[in-house]
Amino acid sequence: MKKVTIYTDGACSGNPGPGGWGAILSYNGVEKEISGGEAETTNNRMELTAVIEALARLKEPCAVELWSDSRYVVDALEKGWACGWKKRGWRKSDNKPALNADLWERLLELAAQHRLTCRWVKGHDENQKNNRCDEMAVAESKKFCEK
Repeated sequence: MKKVTIYTDGACSGNPGPGGWGAILSYNGVEKEISGGEAETTNNRMELTAVIEALARLKEPCAVELWSDSRYVVDALEKGWACGWKKRGWRKSDNKPALNADLWERLLELAAQHRLTCRWVKGHDENQKNNRCDEMAVAESKKFCEK
C-alpha cells in the first residue's frame, strides 16, 4: 500500500461567508498542492471539503496520514463520531441533526477506501505545511470577496 501524507485546512471570512480550502498531498518525495473555494459557506464545510478533495485525488487505496488543525474533522473521524451520526440517520447523540451530513457522507465513503490515520496539528503555529494550506485557503476565500 502506498503511503501518502495529506495536510489540509479550511478558511472562511465570516461564518458563513466566502470560504476556501487548501491541501498538500505528499507521496514518495513529490508534493501536489490543490485548493478551491465557495462564495457562501462555513469554516467547517471548508475543512471537510479540503479532506474530501484530497482523498478524491488518490487513484488507489493508500495508507493515508491526514494532518488537520480542525478538531471537528480529526475527532469526528478518530473518535467515531461521524460513523455514529451516520448510524443514527445523521443525528447526534442528543438527537439533534448532525451538521454537514452531505459532506460527512462523502468523506466516510472516501475514507473507507483507505487506511486513514488522523493527526491534529496546532493551526497558525510552526508547521510549515499546515501554514501553507492556510495560505491557500485564505487566498481562495479572498477571490470571492473581490467580486
